[in-house]
Amino acid sequence: MRFAKAVVKWRVPILIAAVLLMIPSVLGIVGTRINYDMLTYLPEDMETVVGQGELMEDFGKGAFSFIIVEDMKPKDVAALKEKIEGIDHVDTALWYDSLADISVPMELLPDSIYDEFNSENSTMIAVFFDTSTSSDLTMQAIREIRKAAGEQCFVSGLSAMVTDLKDLCEREEPIYVGIAVVLACVVMLLFLDSWLVPFVFLASIAMMIILNLGTNYFMGEISYITKALSAVLQLAVTMDYSIFLWHSYNEQQTKFSDNKEAMAAAIKETLTSVVGSSVTTVAGFIALCFMSFTMGEDLGIVMAKGVILGVLGCVTVLPAMLLVLDKPLQKTKHRSLIPNMHGFAKGAVRIFPVFLIAFALVIPPACYGYSKTNDEVYYNLADSLPEDMAYMIANSKLSEDFDIASTHMVLVSADLSPKAIKNMTDEMEKVDGVKYVLGLESVIGPRVPQEMIPQSILSVLKSDKWELLLINSRYKVASEEVGRQIDELNAILKKYDSGGMLIGEAPCTKDLIDVTSRDFQVVNFISVIAIFIIIALVEKSISLPFILIAVIE
Repeated sequence: MRFAKAVVKWRVPILIAAVLLMIPSVLGIVGTRINYDMLTYLPEDMETVVGQGELMEDFGKGAFSFIIVEDMKPKDVAALKEKIEGIDHVDTALWYDSLADISVPMELLPDSIYDEFNSENSTMIAVFFDTSTSSDLTMQAIREIRKAAGEQCFVSGLSAMVTDLKDLCEREEPIYVGIAVVLACVVMLLFLDSWLVPFVFLASIAMMIILNLGTNYFMGEISYITKALSAVLQLAVTMDYSIFLWHSYNEQQTKFSDNKEAMAAAIKETLTSVVGSSVTTVAGFIALCFMSFTMGEDLGIVMAKGVILGVLGCVTVLPAMLLVLDKPLQKTKHRSLIPNMHGFAKGAVRIFPVFLIAFALVIPPACYGYSKTNDEVYYNLADSLPEDMAYMIANSKLSEDFDIASTHMVLVSADLSPKAIKNMTDEMEKVDGVKYVLGLESVIGPRVPQEMIPQSILSVLKSDKWELLLINSRYKVASEEVGRQIDELNAILKKYDSGGMLIGEAPCTKDLIDVTSRDFQVVNFISVIAIFIIIALVEKSISLPFILIAVIE
C-alpha cells in the first residue's frame, strides 16, 4: 500500500519523468540495428556457420549473388560487369570476359559452361561481396548494382532478398501497427464505459513500448521479426492490465469518497492480481532464451522486458494519467455495451459437464489438425513474399532461364589433388537435382597448370587453405528434396575431405530446420514447467497448476 500511495502522491513527477524518458528512448530506437537475416542466429559452432566464417576470412568474401542480364550485347555486359566491380564492397564479378577476351566468340566455350551462364536471351554474372549477407554495406551495394544495371538486370540471392525484405518491413510496419491501434481503440470505445479512457490506455502503453524498443539499444541489434512483433504483442499483452486497473478504480470509487484513496486501493489490488499473471507471461518469453537458435533469445528478452515495463507502466504512469485527467474521464463516461453476464455465468456453471464432454470430443481432431499443420511449416521466406518484389522476379528468371533454384558452396582443402577434386565433382553432379558443379577443374580442366590460370579466377576459387566450388541446384531452399540432396553432397564431400564444408543458403536453412525442431520442444517443456511452478507458488496449490495448464494446452 505504501507503493500505491507514493504513486498517487508523486503522480505529476512520474508523468514528467515518463515524458522525459521518451527522448533517450527514441534515440535508442534509431540507434538499434535491425537484422533481417535469420541464418545469422544459428549456433556459431555449426559447420555451415564456421564455413561462412572461413569464406570471409580466407577469401575475403561473404555474400554472393547471380545477376541475370537480358537482351544486352556482350560489350555492354562487359562494361556493366566493370561498373559493378567498381561499386563499394563488390569483391569480384565473374563473367565470360574473366576467362577470355570478348572478341573471342562465347560459343567456343564448352557447351556445359556456355549453357550454365547463358540462355536464349540472357546471360549471368556471378558477384561476390567482401561483406556478409545481411550487412548494411551489402544491402547498399545491392541497391547500387540495381541502380547501375537498370531494368534489363535482375539481382538474385539471399542478400537481395534481405534488402527487399528490409524495405518491405519498413514500409508496412507502421501500417499494421496503426491497424492494431485503431482496432484496439474501436473495441475499447464500444465495450468500455468511457469515450476518453481508451486513448489514455494507448498513451501509457505507447510510452512503455517506446521505452522497451529504446532499451534494445543495449542489445546492439534485434531481429526484424522481434521488431515486427514486439509493439503489437506488448500492446495486446499489457492492455489487460490497464483494463483491470480501470475497473478496479471504478469499483473502489464506490467505497472511497476521495479519488486518490480509491486509486491507491486500485493500484494495490491490481498489483496483487497482475503480478502472478505477468510472471507467468515473462516465464513463457524467457523460455525462448533456451533456444540454441539465438533469435529465440532475442525475442524472449525483448518481450519479457516489454511485459515487465507494461506492468510497471500500468501501476505508475497509467494511474498518474487517470488522476490528472479524472474530471474529463468522469464527464465522458457512457454505458458499456457488454450486457450483464450473471445469467450466462450461472447457466455455464450449471451445465459444466457438457463443456467437459464437448472439449473431450474435440481433442482428437484438434490433435490431428495440429500434427498436420506442423507438417506444413515452411522455412523459405520467399514463399511468403509478394511476387512482384524485385528479388522474386530475379529468382523466377533464374529458375526459368537457367533452371537454378539454389546455389551451394563447397570449401575443400587446397591440398586435395586436382584429380581427386575432379572425381568428387563428377560424383556430385550425379546427385539428383544438381545441375552443375563449378570449380577450377570444371572451368579450366585438371590438365591446365595453375600458373596459366588468370589471377582474377584463381583468387576467387582458391586460397592457400581452401578451394571453392559452386553447386547449382534445381531444388528450392528449405524443400525436402534439397534436404536429401545436401545430405548426399555432404557424404560425398566427407569421403574425399573430412574437413570440407558445404555452405550457403540451403545448407544453413536445413540446419535452421533441424535446430528449431529441437528448440521448439525444449521451449515447450521449459515454459510448461516454469509456469507450473509459478502457479503453484502464487496460488499455493498443487492441483490448480495441472488444471490451468491442461486447459491452456
